[in-house]
Amino acid sequence: MISLGTELTNRNATAVLRGALDAVARGEARVDCGKLNRVDSSAVAVLLALHRAAQARGGRIGFVAVPAQLLSLAALYGVDGLLDLDATADQPRH
Repeated sequence: MISLGTELTNRNATAVLRGALDAVARGEARVDCGKLNRVDSSAVAVLLALHRAAQARGGRIGFVAVPAQLLSLAALYGVDGLLDLDATADQPRH
């Protein structure tokens, strides 16, 4: 499972994305968002990029324990349904 760490903002999004894309390329299909306590719109962009990368490999990616702030941002941009975040929002945090 891919962990996004505790913060996913414009300051570290490129580095987080790079590591997560490497994991997707190795076949990882689940992303643990449960430790995120600080996000901005860059986090939505990262989730979208991971979604696209998984689709390009012919697979899907699941987002686990998505925090409320990230759910809200994804809904604001109208991509919460595309990323299937509604179904994973209530899963327990690790």
